[in-house]
Amino acid sequence: MRSRRKIAAVADREYGSMLGGQLSFAASEAYKLLRTNLNFALPDEQQCRIVGVTSSVRGEGKSTTTMNLAYSIAETGKLVLVIEADMRLPTFSKRLGLNNAKGISNLLAGLCTGADVLQKSGLHRNLWVIPAGDIPPNPSELLGSEQMRITLEVLSKDFDYILLDLPPVTAVSDPLVVSKLVSGMVLVVRQNYSSRRFLTEAVRQLRFADAKLLGFVMTGANAPDEGRRRYYEKYGYSYGYGEESRKKRNKAS
Repeated sequence: MRSRRKIAAVADREYGSMLGGQLSFAASEAYKLLRTNLNFALPDEQQCRIVGVTSSVRGEGKSTTTMNLAYSIAETGKLVLVIEADMRLPTFSKRLGLNNAKGISNLLAGLCTGADVLQKSGLHRNLWVIPAGDIPPNPSELLGSEQMRITLEVLSKDFDYILLDLPPVTAVSDPLVVSKLVSGMVLVVRQNYSSRRFLTEAVRQLRFADAKLLGFVMTGANAPDEGRRRYYEKYGYSYGYGEESRKKRNKAS
């Protein structure tokens, strides 16, 4: 991989249900930490940072992680766009009450314009969303198309960050084809849920595609109750680099 920087943020137990301003203080701080590490991994502020978010399997919290990270970035005054690129099983547009009649699939197929699909998230004034739209017969082809490259190039002129919520990397090839069009990829891992076999396979596939893996986000951590002496551990989030981070990630299964 071209980048060895690793990001690991452990969200608290409510990661699967809360969005934006609904988060507890601890969870909000965890996403701020993730935001900071992402900025370190992609230091060029002169260009739009385009990040793909995926997981090894379904159910690891990647969509919620994507939206909460986007919300955290939007709070800093940056304009953020989230693209619901998991066209086969979109989730967050429904949770946000957005109109999914037209979305990224329709835009890439040339059936509508960007103005037709851009919607306010309802979470923050700086946070916008492009929903998935109609389920196409060929999501991978659309996401890896020249039209997708052009679309991201055009959108990057209006936003500081673009986050793409992608399907699990071991399920379909969508994240692999998109990895060639983004600044980097983030892999979401749910504690005591993801098997080491699937996680290893996800990393192997991303490496084979020459993806820039920015790091890992751990969700659903069980926070030990050891008092306030270890504040960050109590609230269940941390970050790390190098060998120590790898040891922690190996315990995910």
